[in-house]
Amino acid sequence: MLLYVLGILVVAVGVVLSIGLHEVGHLVPAKLFGVRVTQYMIGFGRTVLSRRRGETEYGLKLVPLGGYISMVGMFPPAKGGGRGRTASTGFFNTLVQDARDSSQEQIQPGEEHRAFYRLAVWKRVVIMLGGPTMNLLLGILFTGIVLTGFGVYQPTTTVASISKCIVPATQATTVCRSTDQAAPAANSGLQPGDRITAIDGRAVSSWTDVTDVIRTSAGTAITLTVAGTGGERRITVTPASNTVAVTDANGAPVRNAAGTLETRTVGFIGISPTEQLTRQPATAVLPAVWNNTVSVGAVIIHLPQRLVGVAQAAFGSAPRDPNGPISVVGVGRVAGEIASSPEVPVVSKVASLVGILGSLNIALFVFNLIPLLPLDGGHVIGALWEGLRRSIAKLFRRRDPGPVDTAKLMPLTFAVAILLGGMSLLLIYADIVRPVTLF
Repeated sequence: MLLYVLGILVVAVGVVLSIGLHEVGHLVPAKLFGVRVTQYMIGFGRTVLSRRRGETEYGLKLVPLGGYISMVGMFPPAKGGGRGRTASTGFFNTLVQDARDSSQEQIQPGEEHRAFYRLAVWKRVVIMLGGPTMNLLLGILFTGIVLTGFGVYQPTTTVASISKCIVPATQATTVCRSTDQAAPAANSGLQPGDRITAIDGRAVSSWTDVTDVIRTSAGTAITLTVAGTGGERRITVTPASNTVAVTDANGAPVRNAAGTLETRTVGFIGISPTEQLTRQPATAVLPAVWNNTVSVGAVIIHLPQRLVGVAQAAFGSAPRDPNGPISVVGVGRVAGEIASSPEVPVVSKVASLVGILGSLNIALFVFNLIPLLPLDGGHVIGALWEGLRRSIAKLFRRRDPGPVDTAKLMPLTFAVAILLGGMSLLLIYADIVRPVTLF
């Protein structure tokens, strides 16, 4: 239990630090560009601890599941300098006007030039991208620590186990039956611990080298040169034809339009490799981060469909997708399982926890780029749209259209906030009643 709690605490502290550094990514360029920042807060709700330094209040709030910096003049005043419609015109119009009023009231006399909306477009983009960029850098850092410092488990050319039979992909069970064909390696003389050094006289240095030859040699005898406890010896074996499932780039089984599992026939002798923790070169870090980013993007694109699956698992009997979205609660539970598992070596536990923080920061990076307010991507799109309008007006020698009134998007922002809140509650509930488990 102590290790379980320790795993949760490690990830919890990492999450808070990641949030804090995300906001630093906004804070530093905002101050460099002269914007008056009134608050830097980690969390939401009641303020637990705060201290004022200069013109900015730095603090920690009760629920540390987010953060924000408050910049004066986030929204421009209504055109014509008026206050716009009053609260009597409706709830959403009240949202718009309240956002404008709050933004303008923070501007002190003589400091109108320090309002956020008065900055050049590129400066606003830099400020709003500062947070996601910080998460990306953290993701690269944590991924680099895992890959180059700890390494990843990779298959070697040493045999770990030998199958007794051939089990087709269409068979529901992996248990050998009396009618199943014996695996070619079972009676060949191969033993667990044997290291394959060559096939048909050609040296092999990786498990991929071994499987590439075996898969393309169905029905053709091949000679394996192996090194074991009895010294080097040669073993001749004929790969049998076996039906295996076709998988996509993520390793998931591929099904056709009728829902049937797609298969193909390959050579098979019935051996599996040992795995060894292998450090990766620095050049492997960015490709790994990119693959992680693409995976997170795919999850976000299919998020509505995946949330339906989460709801069916949480409120029904459907199984929970282990590759589906999880909340911070789910991340904590996974971290606790890893830290408390007696089967996992200490080095692997540390690497896994660091890897979780890396993946979490990549997720924050991608999620915050969604072009919807109140996310950072929404502010970026608003600034770019303003720049485009002004460029077109200048090109055609028209009057400057002025700043884009993003306050008008407050109803949409309100709706997005409700959706995000509902999504978070659903995921948290699902992670409590039907959690994703590793073991």
